[in-house]
Parts: sequence; structure tokens; C-alpha cells
Amino acid sequence: MDRKWVYAPRTSLEYENGVNEFLEFASKHDPDSNGKFLCPCVNCLNERRLSADQIREHVVCDGFNKGYTKWIWHGEFDMPSRPKNEEVDEDMYDRVEEMINDIGAEAFEQVYTSGVCETLSTNAEKPLYKDCENFSRLSAVLKLITLKAANGWSDKSFMELLGLLKSMLPEDNELPNSNYEAKKILCPLGLGYKKIHACPNDCILYRNEYKSLHECPMCGVSRYRKEVHTKSNALKITNRPPTKVLWYLPIIPRFKRLFASAKEAKNLRWHADERIDDGMLRHPGDSPQ
Repeated sequence: MDRKWVYAPRTSLEYENGVNEFLEFASKHDPDSNGKFLCPCVNCLNERRLSADQIREHVVCDGFNKGYTKWIWHGEFDMPSRPKNEEVDEDMYDRVEEMINDIGAEAFEQVYTSGVCETLSTNAEKPLYKDCENFSRLSAVLKLITLKAANGWSDKSFMELLGLLKSMLPEDNELPNSNYEAKKILCPLGLGYKKIHACPNDCILYRNEYKSLHECPMCGVSRYRKEVHTKSNALKITNRPPTKVLWYLPIIPRFKRLFASAKEAKNLRWHADERIDDGMLRHPGDSPQ
């Protein structure tokens, strides 16, 4: 959703329409607020609940907080939706297929079917089903995930395919039931990640000196989502889900995977080993800096 209107002059029609859009959004996504919402003006910064007319007056006279680009305090969430009957776990949003596309399917398979990696997981020695000689549990999942990445299959279509294949195989087969389970099989082999809490307005990452903070020191927005109330007491602040999470893929393990393939290692070193250094600018490696 385009919200560039916050930078428009406050007397312009564009800004007025944007304010109307915000108030309509807030009333639609927070119907139990009794007509009062957190005010996003530059002075209130989502700390005071006011009526729609008061908010309109504030954002027109004082200005809309330009750092508030995702309206998380008014019902907008920065996570993909999922079916109610689907297992709720953040790990299932890990994009393993994107990593396969990054390094190339051929190199990916060459590295992860090597003898060194197979000894790290019992899945590499476990047959897909009894007396199966062509596929282990690991190699079958690896082939399927690679096909998913190469053909751009959605998570839903991939889960349906897994279900169909599992029903076709003998009853004692080891094929995973879901996309989530398939990716969990690959993660122990080096496809790791780190989840770092982030400011929803992209001001900071909650790491190093900011690790213990509960709100952004730049814009003042809370690190966690709105308090979730139960029949007893509200959840403790640190037990609430974060408003935004950065998925960090460590670069060193990725380089190790790339250089484990002789073909990819040669390509990666081309600029140092085979590039002609004659003073002409033909490649980024020819730059003096």
C-alpha cells in the first residue's frame, strides 16, 4: 500500500485523502476501540487514544509521524496469513528454495549429497521406504525441494504434492507430510539462520547494545505486539510476539557451500585467476578500488 502521502503538504488533497484512508483503516481493523484510536501524529506517537475527529485535527495541524509506515498499532500485521488448520510455527516461513536459487540447484545437490554431509544426519542413511535403493529420506527431500525452487511451486501446491506422493508410496515410507517438515530435515545440514527482532519502522535491529530494549530508541515504537489478554492476566512483555523479525542467513556457511563445489569455486575465483589485467575496464574486478 502506497503511503507516500505522509510526505505531501498537509493542505493538499493527497494528504487529506491519506488521512481519510488511515482513519477508515483504523476503524475497520480495530472495531472494539469504542471510537478511540492511538494517535499517530508527531507529538502523540501512538501513545494517546483519541477520537477520529481529534486524530484528524492532530495529523493535519501537527503532521503524521513519517516513520510510522506500517500501521501495526491499528491492526496491520507484517506477517503472511496462513490457514487456521496449518501448524503455527515461524520456522515454516524459512525460504530454503531462495537459497537454492542463489547458489544454483546443481551446486546445491553436489554439496549436500557429498559423503561428508551425509554422515552428519541419519536421514541420509535412512531409506525412503523399506528396501528402497534409489532414495534416502534426505536425498528424496533434497530432490523435491530443488524442483520446488526451480519451478516456483507455492507452499500449498508443494504440500499437496507431498501428500499425494506419500499416499502412493508404501505405508512405512519416510516422506515428510509438510513443507515445514521437509525444510527441517535440511536445516541441520548447514541451512541455518538467525532470527533478530527489528523495529517495525526499520530504525534498528535489537542486537548488540539494543538487545535488551523493549522499544525503539529512535521512534519509540514497541518491540512487541499489542498485549494479548487471557482469562487470567496479560502475557509478560517478553513473551509477546515481536512486531517484526529479520531472518539473517550467515554468509560464511554459504561461502563454504559454494567453494565445496569445484565448478562453483572455479567461477568464484575467475576474477582473481583468469581475468586479464591490462588496465581496461571490462568487469567490476577491473576497478582500482
